[in-house]
Amino acid sequence: MTDLALPARLRGLKPRAGRAGVTVATALLVGAVAACLLAPILWPLDESAVDLARTRLAPSWQHLAGTDDLGRDVALRSLYGLRVSLLVGAVAALVATVIGGLVGAVAGTVGGLVDRVLMRVVDTIAALPHLLLGIFIVAMLRPSLGAVILSIGLTHWLSTARIVRSELLSLRTRPFIDAAVSGGASRVRVLTRHLLPHVLPRLALATTLMVPHAVWHETALSFLGLGLPPHLASIGNMINDGQRSLLTGAWWASIVPGLVLVAVTLALATLTGRWRDRLDPRVRAELNL
Repeated sequence: MTDLALPARLRGLKPRAGRAGVTVATALLVGAVAACLLAPILWPLDESAVDLARTRLAPSWQHLAGTDDLGRDVALRSLYGLRVSLLVGAVAALVATVIGGLVGAVAGTVGGLVDRVLMRVVDTIAALPHLLLGIFIVAMLRPSLGAVILSIGLTHWLSTARIVRSELLSLRTRPFIDAAVSGGASRVRVLTRHLLPHVLPRLALATTLMVPHAVWHETALSFLGLGLPPHLASIGNMINDGQRSLLTGAWWASIVPGLVLVAVTLALATLTGRWRDRLDPRVRAELNL
């Protein structure tokens, strides 16, 4: 496709994330995940160990990111906290995808009154602030790892349900679906053998796109004191604990975990955005990918 064949608004447009950006994002994400997994082996220290003789030490060779107000190593806790936050984000995104996929599949396959009722439920929940709804769910279940995952999953499935429903409604008009129905295929068989295989790539993409948002949601809950238990290292808990040290000049206690969170979520967003561009056939055609 030549440049003149592109629409005027797309001439000279480049992919959202170039090769250099994708390479940097991949290296950063792989390095962060490897560091999280290998931290107990390469750095065999207790991330929760309290040492009141080493409180609020500035970054040095012995403590690369300093220590917090309880003498805990900030760099080590950031690795453990990132591991917990990524785990919560990934599992919560998977829960939200399963819920949204089931609701969207039922709405798009059955149609009629069921479709209208389910979509009105989706619109009603979407009108509520996600963070406030998540706080309410955690408060009802008491702060814990499972409560945080459930609160994120129950508040982030709406977009997935809409995507699956719209894809199924579009696929139902295709000739191969009419041929399958004419051949005597049941509704369940049409859904499982002909419709869902076309939707699964979208579901996988929706899951990966949701992980950064779920990580930020967990961080917000932990920062408000309604997320993971205080003794458990997570990025939100560390930022919440570190805000007390800002007044004493110990900025590293909250800034370092915040920078780790921003860097990893930006890398995730870059890679998932690139994947979305390559998955969408319209973008592929327009950008000649």
